[in-house]
Amino acid sequence: MGYNKIKVYFDEAYPPLPTRFTQFKRRCILLQIFRFFVLNLKIMRIIVGGHS
Repeated sequence: MGYNKIKVYFDEAYPPLPTRFTQFKRRCILLQIFRFFVLNLKIMRIIVGGHS
């Protein structure tokens, strides 16, 4: 009857696909190393600031 018109999952239910730039940022080792040190510096700033 009308069963083939029912859509179980809408397109909005699926996550968006990453862009090429996002994939590059995830795979670039140099960028990941840089972000790692930036994050560590932020954490150290919080720790050192709390101990003074």
